[in-house]
Amino acid sequence: METITKEQRREEREEEVGVVLQLLFGYPYLVGTKDRNFEEEGEAMTISVSGSHTLFLNRFNLKTMAVLSREKKMRVQYHLKQGQSRNFHELPRGLSMEVIVQKGAEKNTNVEYPPLVFVHGSYHAAWCWAEHWFPFFSSSGYDCYAVSLLGQGESDAPADSVAGTLQTHARDVADFVCRNIRSPPVLVGHSFGALIIQYYISNLGSGKFKEDLFPKLKGAVLVCSVPPSGNSGIVWRYILSKPIIAFKVTRSLAAKAFQTSISLCKETFFSATMEDHVVKRYQELMKESSRMPLFNLRKLNASLPVPSVSNCPFEILVLGAEDDFIVDSEGLKETAKFYGVQPVCVNAVAHDMMLDISWEKGAKVILSWLNDLDK
Repeated sequence: METITKEQRREEREEEVGVVLQLLFGYPYLVGTKDRNFEEEGEAMTISVSGSHTLFLNRFNLKTMAVLSREKKMRVQYHLKQGQSRNFHELPRGLSMEVIVQKGAEKNTNVEYPPLVFVHGSYHAAWCWAEHWFPFFSSSGYDCYAVSLLGQGESDAPADSVAGTLQTHARDVADFVCRNIRSPPVLVGHSFGALIIQYYISNLGSGKFKEDLFPKLKGAVLVCSVPPSGNSGIVWRYILSKPIIAFKVTRSLAAKAFQTSISLCKETFFSATMEDHVVKRYQELMKESSRMPLFNLRKLNASLPVPSVSNCPFEILVLGAEDDFIVDSEGLKETAKFYGVQPVCVNAVAHDMMLDISWEKGAKVILSWLNDLDK
């Protein structure tokens, strides 16, 4: 007679519960993961799988914001501010994305406050939004969520030479929204993060199947965005009209010289008036934030332009910076024209608008736009 061990019995029970959950909710592999707890909202049910495994099921929405005891991936840590928390969202393929959260202050019940979901660009991670914009928007009543894309910040890295494609990054953002955000959010993206949001937008309204993969949005904000056609047009304009800038941008970003030169880091991302010790702090965080490239740029450019969207059902704000060293005014205009809107260019602000010395200028423009969304 075969003896069944206690461990085997536990695994069988977990597998049985996992099958039931997959049939009911379509989310496989939720049971049997150690050291995870599932954040719940509203009325929750608890399923006890074993002495060390507890699963929370929300009757309205299954949440997978896992709080983990994880090995730190960034040697230089970003210390969260009061009211902020760091969680991890597990993607269907088993990798986890870092999520920084700051809930909104007490809200006016007569005003709608859509959740804000922030997506960073190259050499950044979720922390870049938590520094200034999270306290600003949460104090106005908005729940703020920032993801670190795979291979960036404290997120897991895929077994590849690059973090993903435009398509996979957009699906990862959509999966986070689908499983954690209960009402249509406003997506806010910066630089290449804004290009990822553009791809997300291009998948909306394309039939029920894609609606299930890409949840509906309340709006979108594209900050210093890479245009829909990619950055090749910007590069060629710089080469032909501003060759010195073209050389500096290439040296700074492609050769990663911004990581070792304070002056070049400042010129690339920030205003000239930012103090060197502040630039150095951000430089160290950016060095640690990107363990692998976001994209294979050659393959990315071959997949562009982003598919166009007809009759977009929500508002889009295209926001640029007057002193942007990376995205020129033509790139800003291209993005705005693509969505049939007028661009807004913030004066005396550099590419990293959310971290720059005058970060509040862009934040105030976005807040005013949010206040007018339903008017």
